[in-house]
Amino acid sequence: MSDLFAALALAIVIEGLLYAAFPEQMKRMVAQLLTLPSQQLRLAALGMAGVGLVLLALVRL
Repeated sequence: MSDLFAALALAIVIEGLLYAAFPEQMKRMVAQLLTLPSQQLRLAALGMAGVGLVLLALVRL
């Protein structure tokens, strides 16, 4: 369970750093996300989750 919380904390840190380093680009990205159809956004999110699971499996070997 501590690994899960550590991973979530790291994700928050990385996201915060991205917004701090590139605020205008992140605003544009969020605006673009709002224009995407829900199905396309859902498929992209599931794809990224799959990539994350594969990377996690590789790291845990």
